[in-house]
Parts: sequence; structure tokens; C-alpha cells
Amino acid sequence: MVRTRVGYAGGKKRNPTYHSLGDHTETLQLDYDPARISYEELLEIFWNSHSPTRRSWSKQYMVAVFYHDEAQRQLALASKAQQAAKYAAEITTEILPATEFYLAEDYHQKYMLRYTSELLDEYRAIYPDPKDFVNSTATARVNGYVSGYGELDQLQVELESLGLSPAGRKRLVEFARRYQR
Repeated sequence: MVRTRVGYAGGKKRNPTYHSLGDHTETLQLDYDPARISYEELLEIFWNSHSPTRRSWSKQYMVAVFYHDEAQRQLALASKAQQAAKYAAEITTEILPATEFYLAEDYHQKYMLRYTSELLDEYRAIYPDPKDFVNSTATARVNGYVSGYGELDQLQVELESLGLSPAGRKRLVEFARRYQR
């Protein structure tokens, strides 16, 4: 991933917030490099990350793919059809056109990294402006690792590029080892 940010999409209310969401859905915005991972691969990860036959109990927590063009729409619909065949059941995950994306409040961004104080402190020193922290590829990658996503081998490849001190790198590797299968 190049960048991940959490926010709100899919509704008509202008400038939603967590406490005034209106008709929006909490969502994740992904910026990715198609030379490294395809849209189809992202869809595969998405489908494997939730139960597509389980109904959402509110629009706020609705599970959806927001597509940006006709090619993405077609790929998302095809992948949904594959899920329907796999489960032999109704797929409740929505496939919807992308609307304006509103960033969630700072305290929602890089949520798991925020609970890893020694790494968070390093990144706050590197990115004193909260916008830079939210938009950072490094913080997105590290948030994934401390959340249990990513392989230790991949972390070892990119560890030096994440901007952490030797102590921070050691701590991050400890997190990654904890989640290895």
C-alpha cells in the first residue's frame, strides 16, 4: 500500500464527522501501486477479510466496495458473483460508485499505531503536522504491521525505509513476530 486513510463515504451530508455521520459509511481509502498489486488482488484480500453474507446492522458499518470507474465496477461485480457461487448464498456486500471521501478525525487515523506509544512518539517527531502523519506511507505500513498484517520477510525488506530508530525497528520486528503463523 502506498497510503491508507480512514473516513466517510457514500452519503450526501457535507463534512460528516464521527458524531454527525448522516448517511455516510465508515470506510477505508486505499492508495496502491498497480505495478505491485492489482485491483483484483485487492478485491481478493477484501473478500477474505469479512463475511460477505452477513448483513450490516446500519449504514454506518455497511460493507461495501466503492468503485472509481467502469473497469473497477466490472471487476468488483465479477468478484461478488464469484463469492455468491462460493457461498451459494446472497452476498450482502454492496458495490457502489465512489462519492466524495471525507477524512475521519485525526484520532481515528492509524488507530493501532496510536496504541504503540514508542513507535507513535517516533513518528510524531518525524511528522509533527497531523496531515503528514496521516498521509505517510511509512505510518500506513507500520500501522498494518502492528495490527498483525504483513509478513516478517517483507518487513525485513522494508524496515530500513520506515524511518524508525534502531530501537523502533527492533520493537516493530517484535510486533511482527508476535503475529506470524
